Amino acid sequence: MARPAAFLDRDGVINAATVRNGRPHPPASLDELRILPGVAEACRRLRAAGFYVLVVTNQPDIARGTTSANDVARINDVLLDQLALDAILVCPHDDADGCHCRKPRPGLLLDAADQWDIDLARSTMVGDRWRDISAGHAAGVAAVFIDRGYEERQPDEVEHRADELITALPFIFEHADQGARVS
Repeated sequence: MARPAAFLDRDGVINAATVRNGRPHPPASLDELRILPGVAEACRRLRAAGFYVLVVTNQPDIARGTTSANDVARINDVLLDQLALDAILVCPHDDADGCHCRKPRPGLLLDAADQWDIDLARSTMVGDRWRDISAGHAAGVAAVFIDRGYEERQPDEVEHRADELITALPFIFEHADQGARVS
């Protein structure tokens, strides 16, 4: 039976992003990795409620040559070790690559839905950038926006806003319950 998923952006939702010139950037190394408050508890609660907990992250610095796939994998391995996550799905491309997986395209979410038999109508994307929200909508899932005050484009439409992942849980659970009643 298909289960709902909580699709979570990585930098800015799971771990702290480094903000330079009003824009978020991923940690450059393990030394800079800081898991945000409440994230471990939120992931545990999502898993206990029967959700797949999947991180979907753009990592264009791999394509740009400013970080290696191994460095990204090391950070992801620590997150997988410390948090109740099912998987971390990475798009290593930049916009110019035209791939299907780079948010705002929904490829990472749709591929995960096929692989894990995910009920998209009961699922939610949580992100801190317009690209996350647009990818969620394009995949047919609800979206929660965590506004970090970045100096960049804001999402056009969002179903819910939250301060942190942990404060988004009531919406995520309610959305999944409503989707179950409609299905």
